[in-house]
Parts: sequence; structure tokens; C-alpha cells
Amino acid sequence: MLHWAIFTENSTPITSLLDKLLNGPLPDGFKSLENKKGALFSTAEIQKWMDEERRHDRKVLTRNHTQSLRSMSSGERKKALFTHILSEKPDYLILDNPFENLDQTARAELLKKINDLSQTTSLIQILSRKDDLLPEISSYALWQDQELQWTGEIPIHSGTSSEENEFFQYDLPESPESNSYQQENLVELKNVSVAFQDKAVLKNVSWKISKGDFWELRGVNGSGKTTLLSLITGDSPKAYGQDIMLFGQKKGSGESVWDIKKHIGYITPALTDSFKGYHSLENMLISGLVDSIGLYTRPTEQQKSLARDWLRLLGLENHKDTYFHDLSKGQQRLIMCARAMIKQPLLLILDEPTADLDDQAAKLVVHLVNKLGKESTAAIVFVSHRREPGLRPTSILELIPTNMGSIAKILS
Repeated sequence: MLHWAIFTENSTPITSLLDKLLNGPLPDGFKSLENKKGALFSTAEIQKWMDEERRHDRKVLTRNHTQSLRSMSSGERKKALFTHILSEKPDYLILDNPFENLDQTARAELLKKINDLSQTTSLIQILSRKDDLLPEISSYALWQDQELQWTGEIPIHSGTSSEENEFFQYDLPESPESNSYQQENLVELKNVSVAFQDKAVLKNVSWKISKGDFWELRGVNGSGKTTLLSLITGDSPKAYGQDIMLFGQKKGSGESVWDIKKHIGYITPALTDSFKGYHSLENMLISGLVDSIGLYTRPTEQQKSLARDWLRLLGLENHKDTYFHDLSKGQQRLIMCARAMIKQPLLLILDEPTADLDDQAAKLVVHLVNKLGKESTAAIVFVSHRREPGLRPTSILELIPTNMGSIAKILS
């Protein structure tokens, strides 16, 4: 049985590649699949079925489930799609970054299903992280500049470098507006428990975050990481009545959600999708000073200068007028990190900042986060399903599921 791997970079979209593999004409190297039926396993396919459920109440992937796709974890959604694809009996299966957003347990379960399928079905794996390569693969290609290049071996990214000091050589820019917060502790949770209806999520979680801390938050899918973060950002009503201190104020003592959010810089991959319009990089960064999607007032010269200092740090000083949507996915993620930091928050929360990035782009994000952790006074919370090589947190908090809800364990 033939199996192929196609390595991709964030700078080259794969839409046309997927269309050729599914609908033809097939690229050179895949002629053995002529007149055969293919299927696509991807996050985009899951999103398509989620939209179908929401708009038309048509349940295909979840016909045998009590849950909707939207209420499932990433692992459960992918399991439902895989089961549906098997029922369609394709001749070949395209796997578009199948392990993205999966914890180690869900990853192992999916890998076992793929290994079993490989005995009877040809696989085309599209991947941006080399660690995700399936063991069954014997042919390798690189998708670059909208062309398929057969390499004969695993491609090596031409920009890969292991020297961290080669990146971001300028000092972190300083905001002229200093934060008046004087206390050492920023966030403190004591014996916090959370349940939704009859489902326990967190059990007696205690966590203290102080100035300058660099935390990595770990936990399997569904362990409560998002719930825990929402208690800190002011987005969850479950925080009321709990023993929670946020930036010197007890939760529920009359503070507004904006009293909390003004101290926090926050990025998620989903936040990136909010900037679909014509936002220049300079305006993108300036909007981080006022926590808005877009600018609605004329920026000051001081704000423009600060934004340009951040662009210089990122190596994008000549792109201040470039539109955000014209950047590669990796460059967009760097801009989002800078946008979250430009106001010099007390706490920076990075929720899956390397999701969907290729190896080189993920490495750059990790290097930038390490620099922020080393040179800024902000506390950092880094959340990822992957163990990112080179990440240098000073402490790790892991959420461990139990029948009574996840408990927290400090690993270092």
C-alpha cells in the first residue's frame, strides 16, 4: 500500500493542493489514484459539519451521539469525523495535520486508528510539523510556492536555525505609561471548584501567579484549562463566591470585567480570526493599547513610535502599512504576541500560540515568548497541547482529571 507525506509551510496556502488531490487533475506522483474515491480529514471539514449542524440541525457526524459537535472536545470531534469517513469507504484518505490541537492521549488513539487504516487504504499526510510524520510514509514531497517538489527524503526547512540569539536582537520596547500596581501577587486561587450542571470540571484548585512568573499550563483535552483561564480573565460567572484574588481585588467585590482585563494581554488562534478587515500592522499594534478590534480614533505620534519599535523587534519595520491578512500565519502570530504585550500588561496569557504553525514559525514564537519571559516583568501563562522544544517556563501547572473534577499539580 502506497503512502505519501507532503510537507507544507505557513507561507504557502494549501487550498489548491487539496482541490487537486480530491477533485483532480491529480499532481504528478499520484497517478495511481486516478478514478479512485478520496476523502479529507481536516479541521476545516469538522468546521463544515459544525456549520451544517448549527444552520440546518442536520447531524451527520453525531447521529449516534447525544452531544453536538460544538460541545465536543477536539479529540472527540476528530474521532467522530474519522468514524464517518470509514463508513464512506474511501480508496485514499488525505490527512491534513491530523494531530493538531490533540493532547498526547487523543493523539495516540488517533494514531492507532490511522495505523490500522493504512493496511487497506492509501494515505496522503499533509503536515507542517516534522514530529507528526506517520511511520508508514515512504514518499516525501514539499509544497512550496504553489508547486509540489518531490524530495526523496524528509525536507529540511531552509530557514531552520537552532541559535536562539539570532532572533529578536533588539530590546523590548517600553510603554511610556507605567502600571501603578505595586503588589507582588497578581492572581491567587484557593481551593476553587467548578462544575457545569452535574459535570465536575475543577476540584480544589489552588494557584498563585506573581510578577515575573513564567508558567506553562498543561492538561489533556477537557481537563479544564479553558475554564481555569476564564476564571482569571473575568469571563466566567463561576468565579463569583470563590476564594479568588485578581490584581489586588477579591472577585465579586465590585470590580468590573474591564478592571481585570486592563491588566491582561491575551491571545488565542481564534482571536486572530477577528481581524479579517484591512488592518495595517501599525494600527494592529496600536489597537492593543486600547483593547479594540480596529482603531476608532487617530493614533498619537507616541503610539505610532511605540508600534514601530515593536515592528523593528519582529523584523517587520518596513511593513508598517502592510495589511495583517497579507502576512503568513507565523508572522500573524508574532504580531498578535506583540499586540498583547504593547500595553505592558501585568499578565500575558498565550493560549495555543503555536497551533497550526509550521516548525520554523513555531520556533520563532517560542523564541519570542522566551525573550518576553526573560526581559519583561509581566507574568506569562503559556498553554499548549504540544511540548514545544526550547520553551523555558520556570514553573509548570498540570490539570489532572479525576471523577470529581481536575486537580492541579505543580511540577516545578
